[in-house]
Amino acid sequence: MVATQLAGQALGLYDLPGNSRVHLVSLSENEIYKVEAPYGRGWALRLQRPGYQSYTSLASEMAWLVALRQDGVVATPVPVAGLNGEWVQVARLSDGEPRNVVLFEWENGGHPRIDVDLRQCFQNLGAITAQMHVHSRTWRRPDGFDRFTWDFETALGEAPRWGRCRDALGMNAGRLDLFARTAELIRDRLASYGRGPGRFGLAHCDLRLDNLLVDKGEIKVIDFDDCGFSWYMYDAATALSFYEHLPQVPGLIESWLEGYRTVSAVSRAEEEEIPTFMMLRRLLLVAWVGSHAETALARSLGVSYTDQTVALCLAYIKRFG
Repeated sequence: MVATQLAGQALGLYDLPGNSRVHLVSLSENEIYKVEAPYGRGWALRLQRPGYQSYTSLASEMAWLVALRQDGVVATPVPVAGLNGEWVQVARLSDGEPRNVVLFEWENGGHPRIDVDLRQCFQNLGAITAQMHVHSRTWRRPDGFDRFTWDFETALGEAPRWGRCRDALGMNAGRLDLFARTAELIRDRLASYGRGPGRFGLAHCDLRLDNLLVDKGEIKVIDFDDCGFSWYMYDAATALSFYEHLPQVPGLIESWLEGYRTVSAVSRAEEEEIPTFMMLRRLLLVAWVGSHAETALARSLGVSYTDQTVALCLAYIKRFG
């Protein structure tokens, strides 16, 4: 209730119709509200989780997604500046801590569904992702640009951003050992793979299906809240977040690579490491589910997501160990 009150108060920071209504549509790292005006126009209001992003990192996010759209790379959300002309606003109730807020024009479209044939969608997504990576390599970032780094340490190491695997749902001594051995193998392979400028840079880092919209055949990329510096091929893994264990995954990766290669080359070493990025992402999400039990998504996945990860770890160790 308090968060909804704060979201309603935040509307006053923008030039919006006074009788606009706001309601919660998503709760994950942040709270996402839909703002609706009586005549049908809408906006998406993102109320940031305290401490997750700084004012500067949010401004940096806005700068990249605006540049991607303006440079014709991909359709991204359109941020709306507040009354003071800034994209990032700060709202607070009289007795609460300040919360960073960003507002976007509402984007039409539907999320791709995993239970339909997504091969063409993933081929298109691969091409779009490659275009984003090309842009990342050539775009001149504004002074003070500041975003997360997604690497082994921030995912599975001593400074995990989304929690620790040891605290995952359904964890026991045997799984702790298996997941730890998998993580060690991931760490060693990524150290060998390296962070050369052609492999590591600014990327979306969360291209899961819920962060894509398909509108009249066009793929739009939304929610850049986790964009940051990581391996470019990590974006292939994030596209299959929460579905890594499904049998259609290898075929979808092939489609993604086919699309990617229409824009940019993928070396044998890069392609061969995609399974490592898939496991990195999977273990990161196992930890996320355990540390975000209050969210509907984590509740829907539950212990079964950890259960299904066991076979993936065994197969990964058999292949690369």
